[in-house]
Amino acid sequence: MMKTRTMIYFTNETDVPVTYKLKKLIREAVVATLDYESFYNDCQVSVTFTDNEGIRELNREYRGIDKETDVLSFPLTAFEGTEEPPTDEPEVSLGDIVISVEKAYAQAEEYGHSFEREAAFLCVHSMLHLLGYDHVNSDEEETEMRRRQSEILEKMGQGVK
Repeated sequence: MMKTRTMIYFTNETDVPVTYKLKKLIREAVVATLDYESFYNDCQVSVTFTDNEGIRELNREYRGIDKETDVLSFPLTAFEGTEEPPTDEPEVSLGDIVISVEKAYAQAEEYGHSFEREAAFLCVHSMLHLLGYDHVNSDEEETEMRRRQSEILEKMGQGVK
């Protein structure tokens, strides 16, 4: 594995403390996704923790959907999968991830797993979007994205228990 530099910028817009442990987990999810996808460029990712109302506002503003969701992805570089990014910059700004902590806690309870597993899943899911994958265009794309998510989470030790 090649040594690259991955800068992750965290913002917390909630009243819930964002712990070192959570930041470390998110970093592991980002790096695990980049490794899985053989993405070895130096890169930047921004991760914002918000609540249901905060993510609802973003979802309404940017997607025209007036309801909360669990995670939003805002890619800054357009490319497909492991294709080399279309930039000559030494560091690629992949984009922004916004996670509703409130929704993540609720979904963890609903699905019967830990908040940490849910947060890792949401981060991996969003990272795949930042790397050019989608799941809304076809059943094949959705199946492929689910497979990738599962394999990455398994490698992280956050698979389905």
